[in-house]
Amino acid sequence: MPTLYNRTAAVDYAHRWAFKRNPAYMDFHGIGGDCTNFVSQCLKAGGLPQNYTRYTGWYYNSPLDRAAAWTGVEYFYRFLTTNQGIGPKATVVPLEEIKPGDVIQLSFLPQTFGHTLIVVAVGSPATVQNVLIASHTFDSDNRPLSTYSYRAYRCLHIEA
Repeated sequence: MPTLYNRTAAVDYAHRWAFKRNPAYMDFHGIGGDCTNFVSQCLKAGGLPQNYTRYTGWYYNSPLDRAAAWTGVEYFYRFLTTNQGIGPKATVVPLEEIKPGDVIQLSFLPQTFGHTLIVVAVGSPATVQNVLIASHTFDSDNRPLSTYSYRAYRCLHIEA
């Protein structure tokens, strides 16, 4: 039976912790950024189970016992889009199909994605002006996607 993703719980967590840090997790701001760590926390708060597969899973027990996919932008993307086991799964979708609780990643350099955001609200139809995000590293909440300076974005629809 597939895991149900509670998008409301994930978004509520994002609002609660957007400008502060949950003491249950390390803040990776000074060592590469906290954005993907924050989004991973949101997905977990939405009820998605951790995947404890060594080296290729998605989990956090402590700063020294965690998967690369929990905190690394590209590892996170690869895990979500190829995961066949337990834990979150995602498909790349156009912006028009994004929903609150989904994820957007930004590229600031050619062919390199370096920032992970969680979607907290979406207008109808979805546009870069009315898709609102929350994030860490560049701490934000209810921030329009259009206010970022980026080369490209990719939208990840969380399935389960």
